[in-house]
Amino acid sequence: MEKALEIRVAEASDTATIAEFNAAMALESEGVALDMDVLTAGVQAALADSSRAFYLLGNVAGDPAGQLMVTYEWSDWRNGWIWWVQSVYVKPEFRRQGVYRRLYRRLEAMAAKQGDVRGIRLYVMRENIGAKRTYESLGMHHSEYDLYETDF
Repeated sequence: MEKALEIRVAEASDTATIAEFNAAMALESEGVALDMDVLTAGVQAALADSSRAFYLLGNVAGDPAGQLMVTYEWSDWRNGWIWWVQSVYVKPEFRRQGVYRRLYRRLEAMAAKQGDVRGIRLYVMRENIGAKRTYESLGMHHSEYDLYETDF
């Protein structure tokens, strides 16, 4: 990456950018058009309460380039936290330039510094081969678990 990538924890003033990135990601990866009012309220709720989630943003020369969100799962088996990576998005013009790699490496450093994080997980659409390759290149491996859910 030619220009310096600044990575920081998102703030309330980043709501519109995060909502825009989430909407673009949902449309691109799943073909889903999200309700912007609901999405924006969800982003605001996360940014207002760090016990729900936090976002890392990557900026190049002040231009938002990418993001990821982290939510938390307590593991009694490990007596520590599992951080779940969600809402991953890198703007097309910044892809294949190491933006996600740098966001993920910062996240790993934050987890190590916290001391009670036992793992980082994420889920990915089965057909998203490019994302899977990226995650594997960072040392992540395919889990033995399948994901089941009930939506309301």
